[in-house]
Amino acid sequence: MAGSSGPHLSLWRQRLGVVPDEVWRRTDLETLVLAENELTEVSERIGDLSNLRMLDLGHNKLRELPESLGRLDRLRDFLYLHDNELTALPSTLARLERLRYLNISENALEILPEAVTAMQGLIELRATDNRLTELPASIARLTRLRELHVRNNRLTTLPDAVGALSELRLIDLRGNPVTHLPECLARLPRLDKLDLRWVTTLESPSWFTGLEARGCAIYL
Repeated sequence: MAGSSGPHLSLWRQRLGVVPDEVWRRTDLETLVLAENELTEVSERIGDLSNLRMLDLGHNKLRELPESLGRLDRLRDFLYLHDNELTALPSTLARLERLRYLNISENALEILPEAVTAMQGLIELRATDNRLTELPASIARLTRLRELHVRNNRLTTLPDAVGALSELRLIDLRGNPVTHLPECLARLPRLDKLDLRWVTTLESPSWFTGLEARGCAIYL
C-alpha cells in the first residue's frame, strides 16, 4: 500500500472518500495518517488498531466519530481531528488518558466535550476556530496542560478552574469577545505568554502589571 513503511501508514491527500478495508486489518500500525481524503465517516473497525500512537483524521468532512476510538488506549502522541464538521465527540474518548496532544480546531463545537477534560495526560490542547462560549470547570483536571489554544471562539471569560493548571505556559485567547479574566491567572507559576490580540472588549485588569513584572508576556 502506498505510503506504508512498517508500522507507519500515510494515505494523506489520496481523495479516498472511503477508507479501504485493508487499512483496518493493519493491527500492527503505530501511526496512521488519513488527512485530506474527503472522508464523511470512519468505520468502527478503527478500534481494532490497538497499537496506534498517532492518528490524523484532519481536513476531512467528518460529522461524527466512531465510539470505538476510545479503545485506542495506546494513543499517546497525537490525535488530529481538526478541520472537520464535528459538533460533539464520543464520550469514549475519555479513556485516552495517555494522549499528550489533541487538535479539535476548525469544527463546530459549541461546548468543550467532557471527554476532553478527562484526558489527563494532555500537554497541548488546540480548540481554535470553533463556537465555544465557555470552558467547563472540569478543565481543572488537565493538570499537565502546558498550552491552551482557544483562538477565534465566543469566550467572554475563563473559569476560575483554570487556576488549577499549574503547568500552563501559554493561553491563546485571540479573537474572542473577552470582557473579564479571573485573577487566578496571575498566580499560575509557569505562565509566560497570554495572547489577547484582536480582543477589543477587555479593559486590562490591574493585576496584569504584576503578571508582566514576573516575566509573562501579555499581547494586546
